[in-house]
Amino acid sequence: MKVGRRGLMAAAAAAMATRAAAAIAPDWASLTRAYTPPDWFRDAKFGIWAHWSAQCVPEAGDWYGRLMYVQGNPFYDHHLKHYGHPADRGFLEIEGAWKAEAWDPEALIALYKKAGAKYFMAIASHHDNLDTWNSSHHSWNTLRVGPKRDIIGTWEKAVRRAGLRFGVSNHSSHAWHWWQVAYGYDAEGPRRGERYDAFKLTKADGKGTWWEGLDPQELYTGPWYAAPDGITSIKAMDAWHDAHDGQWIETAPPAPARFVANWLARQQELVEKYRPDMVYLDDTGVPFGAAGLEALAHYYAKSTEWHGKVDVVVTAKKLTQDQRGALMEDIERGYSDHLRAEPWQTCTCIGDWHYNRQRFVDKSYVPALQVIQRLCDVVSKNGNLLLSIPVRGNGTIDSEEEKIVAGITAWMAINGAAIHGSRPWRIYGEGPTRLEGGAFGEGKVTGFQPEDVRFTVKHGVLHMALLAWPERPVRVPSLGRRALNGARIARASLLGGDIVQIRQEPDATTLTLPPALPGQFVPVVRLEGDGLV
Repeated sequence: MKVGRRGLMAAAAAAMATRAAAAIAPDWASLTRAYTPPDWFRDAKFGIWAHWSAQCVPEAGDWYGRLMYVQGNPFYDHHLKHYGHPADRGFLEIEGAWKAEAWDPEALIALYKKAGAKYFMAIASHHDNLDTWNSSHHSWNTLRVGPKRDIIGTWEKAVRRAGLRFGVSNHSSHAWHWWQVAYGYDAEGPRRGERYDAFKLTKADGKGTWWEGLDPQELYTGPWYAAPDGITSIKAMDAWHDAHDGQWIETAPPAPARFVANWLARQQELVEKYRPDMVYLDDTGVPFGAAGLEALAHYYAKSTEWHGKVDVVVTAKKLTQDQRGALMEDIERGYSDHLRAEPWQTCTCIGDWHYNRQRFVDKSYVPALQVIQRLCDVVSKNGNLLLSIPVRGNGTIDSEEEKIVAGITAWMAINGAAIHGSRPWRIYGEGPTRLEGGAFGEGKVTGFQPEDVRFTVKHGVLHMALLAWPERPVRVPSLGRRALNGARIARASLLGGDIVQIRQEPDATTLTLPPALPGQFVPVVRLEGDGLV
């Protein structure tokens, strides 16, 4: 059979990709040689995350699965009131109660795309160890439990149809220590000393129940550090857990072979089945040493087979400088205090990571204003913002969340040109508000001032976002003629709006903006002139 020139070229390209994939080894040097941050990620700037798992069913907030087993914790009290004692009705039953009955993924993705999200992320497995996809290596998955649907596969199809990039997050490396409290007991009260469900249940106990054929020990992972008998106070029980299983452990369990091998098999299958553009690992560096490196090499090799190059992103936390050459750093609920040379991401949420109805009642979500302030700060420092919009157990978002998304949408419709496809300027910005770099620092910021400005560049144009709308002229020293090496600003205008009055002097430029209209916030000024970028 005659093979045309185009076919020969395609075959040669495929062979080259296969050789390149085979050359990616599970070590830092090889991974660094293979990896370059993809342009699609650098252009995207903004993604939305559906932090959605069975822990959203009680609508009580994050880490419900763990904290419902901690006597004295409000989540324990909530569970006792609404579901029963954890010795009788543990989190296993909450997994089964997750039905996703009102979930409309197409509508949610359309909403998020309109809001300017260029990528979407879904939870593949949280610390509760339930896979939300068609997992061959873990029986506790959503095709057998709860929704009886392939959550990841359904999200993936909706995201691809919308033309967005698709990401998955994997938090399951922490399941083993996260679940040790489920093997505990009440230290005080009428049922003190009676072990919770994880300690007692076996596969045989499922006969005649909804989970017949499943092994609860596969879900809860086993009693690696089960508290011993005889603890008689809540304070002493808390001290035991703090000293033994803790709240956050980055290592493997004491007998790691089975748990780590299973984690790796699940992660590799997740990548192969759904071909995500992005994987979020909830770990410092990569989990489990060699196994984490093997997962990373496998993913990069698969991307090379699919795309001819590593065109995917893996994020992890608190990376060393060497590690940043092989994957991307994520700063959870925190800031960067400087413009970074390499692309990075911050992940945050408008409320609790998992849905908390009290946020709706109290109207205590993070408003659209603060989301946009955060976006402008992150993008000016060469980063992306991944924003979680918590989803209710039934698969919907509430009306307050819809209002926040609408506010983001309105701002993006006017100012998105300064965000999408942009790159950092020579400095990220200036202003009186000092941000502390690192994770979990966002709560320390009390508010931004009009003098807090952030810069981006796109197509040779300099954009400046003012993080608060000024009511008086704003003086910006970094736009003075001396700071600009003599360059002059020829024209300044609001994106989508009016000309901005400017007075450029050697030591600063003063800008006078029109008053904000109702609903307007974080104005973006387009600055034009030779030598600005």
